[in-house]
Amino acid sequence: MHLTQLDAAPLALVMVGLPARGKTYLARKIQRYLSWLGYRTHGFNVGDYRRRRLGAKQPHDFFDPDNPAGAALRREVAMEALQAMLDWFEEGGNVGIYDATNSTHARRQAVYERCHTAGVRVIFIESICDRTVVEQNVRETKLRSPDYADFEPERAVEDFRKRIAHYERSYETLADPEKSYVKIIDVGRQVVINRIEGYLPARLISFLMNVHNTRRPIWLTRHGEAEFNVRGTIGGDSPLSPAGEQYAHSLAQFLSERIADGEEVTVWTSALRRTIQTAEQLPTETSAWRALNEIDAGICDGMTYDQIKTRHPVEFAARQNDKFRYRYPQGESYADVIQRVEPIIVELERQRRPVMLIVHQAVARVLYGYLMGLPQEECPHIAIPLHTVVQLTPNAYGYEEQLFPLEPDLGAARSSSSS
Repeated sequence: MHLTQLDAAPLALVMVGLPARGKTYLARKIQRYLSWLGYRTHGFNVGDYRRRRLGAKQPHDFFDPDNPAGAALRREVAMEALQAMLDWFEEGGNVGIYDATNSTHARRQAVYERCHTAGVRVIFIESICDRTVVEQNVRETKLRSPDYADFEPERAVEDFRKRIAHYERSYETLADPEKSYVKIIDVGRQVVINRIEGYLPARLISFLMNVHNTRRPIWLTRHGEAEFNVRGTIGGDSPLSPAGEQYAHSLAQFLSERIADGEEVTVWTSALRRTIQTAEQLPTETSAWRALNEIDAGICDGMTYDQIKTRHPVEFAARQNDKFRYRYPQGESYADVIQRVEPIIVELERQRRPVMLIVHQAVARVLYGYLMGLPQEECPHIAIPLHTVVQLTPNAYGYEEQLFPLEPDLGAARSSSSS
C-alpha cells in the first residue's frame, strides 16, 4: 500500500444518487478493491441503519419529503451512520464509504462539514442511470431487499417506484465546482471528475472508469499438473505432466460446452509453459501476461519445502509466521503479487465478455480473494485445487461461486506417458 502525505488523512467516499441507481453496487465494488489493496475500508449503509432502528417494510410515504416525521427520522438515522463512520476513523480506518442517497445539496453540505471538522477528506460519488438501467436494478436487486420481504413482485415494484418519485421531487445533482466529486453515468458508460487529487483517489478513478454491470462468468483455474508438481518442487517453468495434458483436454471440452458458436471469450494465461500448454486446446485465442506468473520463490526456486526447511530454516520459519508478508530472498511475497496483479484486476473489470484465467496457485488465490471480497491476510490460505474450474458469476452485489472438478482420466494419462 502506498500513502502519500495527502493520502494519509482519512478519506470518506460519500455516495450520491436516487434509489436503484447502483450506489450500493459501486460501494461494494470499491470496498472489495481497496480492501484487497490493503487499505482499511468499511461501508456504512444508511438503509441498514434505518432497518435496524426502525424495522424494514417502511411504506413509500415514509420517504415523502412532505412527511415531517419521516424526514426527521431519516435524518437522525443518516447522522447516526455518519457518526459511526467518524468514530471508525478515530480507530484507524483509512477509507469509509457512506452509502446513502444524499440527494440534496443541504444534506451533502452537512456531511461535508461534519467530515471536514473531523479532519476527513471527502469525495462525492454520484451514480446517474437512465430508465432502462433503473428498471433492471429495481427488478434484480430491490425486490430482494428486506424492505420487500413477502411482497408480491408487482406490488413491491409499484411501492418502490413511488419511493423513487418522492426522492425525485427534491433531488439536486452534484454541481459544486469547489467540491471533489465523481459522476458515474449508466454504471461506467461515462465518468466525470472534478478536483480529484492524490495517489489513492487517482487510482480509484482508474478503477471506476472500468467498472460496469454486464453479467458474464469468470472462470478461474490453475494450470494442469506440471512435472514440478509431481516432484513437489516450487516455481520453475516445467511442462505439463501426462495428467496435466489430460486436464488441458478436459478444460477445452468444459469451455466448448459453455459457449455458443461464435461467442467470444477472453482467455488469459501467465507467460510460463504450464499455463500456456493448459490453454493450447481451447477453442479460442489466448493472451499470455507476465503479470500472471507464479510468485517468485527467489533462492528457493526449484526446491521442495523439506529442502527449504533444511537449507534455510530461518526463512522457512519466517514464512510460517507470516505467509502473506513473507518475501522469499531475491523473490516476492503475496503482498508483492497483489501489487503486480492489480492492473490485471482493472482490465478484468473492463471486460464485458466471459473470461477464463489459467494461472498458478498464488495468483489464483489473490484473484479469488479480490473477487470474493476476502481480507488480504486470508489469500495465502485459500484452497484452490488442481484440475478444478472455479466459476464466479456476478450478482447484484458480489459473485456466485460454483466448482467444477475435472479430474483427468489417469488411465489415459498413464497410457500417454508410456507411449
